[in-house]
Amino acid sequence: MKELVLKRCLKCNALVKVLKDCDCDDCGIICCKEPMKEVKANSVDASFEKHVPTYEIDGDTMHIKVNHVMEEDHYIEWILVQGERESRELTLKPGDTPEMTVPYEKGAIIYTYCNKHGLWKVVVE
Repeated sequence: MKELVLKRCLKCNALVKVLKDCDCDDCGIICCKEPMKEVKANSVDASFEKHVPTYEIDGDTMHIKVNHVMEEDHYIEWILVQGERESRELTLKPGDTPEMTVPYEKGAIIYTYCNKHGLWKVVVE
């Protein structure tokens, strides 16, 4: 399964999803006149159980939840499910419920993005 690649600007916090990255030397995506840095999942020192999504399988579907607050200054911005052939994404805002239902696919990767603690993921069994 191809992993999601995200890059973030360290100055303005712009975030981009990379479909195909450059492999040239001294090249890459530039923002605010500086190279953007790759965001690594599960790498921030924060509460794992409040950021990593959980899921329940019911036949051919999978219900995803994130046990996280959805306050104005601290919330899950989006949930993305990366499958072998497609991805599905749900954009969230404060006050929303961080849940979504998608077709079940073993090996899919579920990502969540917290506005304060970055990228988190789990692989579907």
